[in-house]
Amino acid sequence: MTLFGGDAVQRAVDSALVAVRDGSSVPERRHFDFKEEAGRRGQGGVIRPGLPENEPAAKSLAGEVACMANTPGGGALIVGVADDGTPIGTDLDVDWLQKRLYQLLHHKLATIITEESARGRRLLVIRCPPAVEPLTYGGRTTWRVGDQCHDIDLASWHARRSARSGFDWSNEPSGIGVDQARVEAVSLARSFLRDAQDDRAADLAEADTPDLLRRLAVVTGEGDLTNAGALLFHGRETPALDYIRRSGAGADSEARVNVPERSLLEELSEVFATARAYNPEAHVDQGLVIGRPRLLPERALREAIVNGVTHRDWTDPGPTFVEHVGATLRVTSPGGFFGGVRPDNIINHPPISRNTSLSAALALLRVAERQGIGVDRMFGDMIRVGHPLPDITEVDGRSVLAVLAGENPDTAWMLWLRDMSPDVRGDLRVLMSLDRLARRWWVDALDLAPYLQVTATEADQVMHHLRGLGIGQQPVTFDVPGVPPERGVVLGLTTPAWDRLARLSADTGRGLRRGPTREQVALAYAHHMGRISTTELGGILGAHSTNVGSVLRRLEAEGRLGPSRENRRGAGFFYRYVPEG
Repeated sequence: MTLFGGDAVQRAVDSALVAVRDGSSVPERRHFDFKEEAGRRGQGGVIRPGLPENEPAAKSLAGEVACMANTPGGGALIVGVADDGTPIGTDLDVDWLQKRLYQLLHHKLATIITEESARGRRLLVIRCPPAVEPLTYGGRTTWRVGDQCHDIDLASWHARRSARSGFDWSNEPSGIGVDQARVEAVSLARSFLRDAQDDRAADLAEADTPDLLRRLAVVTGEGDLTNAGALLFHGRETPALDYIRRSGAGADSEARVNVPERSLLEELSEVFATARAYNPEAHVDQGLVIGRPRLLPERALREAIVNGVTHRDWTDPGPTFVEHVGATLRVTSPGGFFGGVRPDNIINHPPISRNTSLSAALALLRVAERQGIGVDRMFGDMIRVGHPLPDITEVDGRSVLAVLAGENPDTAWMLWLRDMSPDVRGDLRVLMSLDRLARRWWVDALDLAPYLQVTATEADQVMHHLRGLGIGQQPVTFDVPGVPPERGVVLGLTTPAWDRLARLSADTGRGLRRGPTREQVALAYAHHMGRISTTELGGILGAHSTNVGSVLRRLEAEGRLGPSRENRRGAGFFYRYVPEG
């Protein structure tokens, strides 16, 4: 349950629960409704025993959830209460019901389900956040008018949503006065601003407290804190963050940050400090040349944590979990992806947030990057030191999991990038493309576009940049020969460029750097192109075409490739890719 007063749905649910518990008259049901569990009431009104998993109940509730979510502002269902307000209870399992509703609604809406009780009966409250796109269930699109669900056409839904497109929970009034801002939180805000070493931030840091809060846009016209302001400067009854540190999987915890009734700024500050203490500088032989990197890039670590509180669903009472295990960070934040963001577009998706006001305030305080920049920086900082790219996924529509997998930075990779001309270290797309090129030895625009999450035109621009890179007097890439003209340019990694990376790896103590096998290169290329010739494979491998025919013949014998003509002779002969199975 949230602490603040700007949540009309939560206020309605709280009032309804009070009425159910003491038997008083039920308030207006505009923002909520009571629901019995389908299949529980038998002949004569007898209530049958309940089950943890009840498919008819889930299907019945899915339509009601869609109706509430389609309604501007969303709503809630209180399950286990008869229409007259009498509690009858429910035995439905929370995890099962959440997953089943997500499946029934075609993975388009994640609900938040909490347990309550009334007169000795167990109840469930299903919180239905506003839908980003209209939800259709059972062939109907409905929304709530008064206390009933009614059909609505899609044009009317979009028109009404547009009228409320500026709704931002974090900008709603909290009912908490400016005078209730914690002194510790205000002091931390000034510290964040001073640490930014920016004239505008320094000026803001010196403002008196009321002016500071107004300039952060976390004060309403009536003089109360917004929900964003209440989170940042006052806090919730329950912790917003739960950080745990372990040296390795399954090990005992070494540190825990999980303190209630503090401001979000205080929680963030302590989590940052604790995570930094367990994120030491890595030993690198070329430290003076390439800096003193930590096991996890500090900016990426902070950004992952901040994203976990900035873009989450704050109507969920649970904390954002931060698991710091060895050199890996896992951040799990309540609420699924929002506004069309997906794992395959998260790098370049237009800036969007559930909590625009909160995002803006954190950016002004220099706690987070400007909206839309943080994810780019996180990816860039990880790949620059040779770590895997961040893995950001949605879990059952209920939460978002961000994983940063760190280790000792790859000194050879960092030196290789440093030696490249022109300097590529500030260009995320080129960095990602070089990483892919070094792992598979070839790339083209069609391969890069989905990997970089860009259009084909933008991928062509990256290919142009790759063709202009050099180390010393040697080019980094070359045009692979034998590619059919209609497939465009395929770039390979030159032998001098690879040899330079391999030598650096050996010189810096990581041992001989191993590339893909000839078979792996051939299969990956054939799968992508649908075909492969000895000319193409020889070009990629830096070998004469006559020396790679045995590789393709072995793959043919395994049933992975097939000849374009049976005699296997003549100009233009190639092998076709044969899908597995």
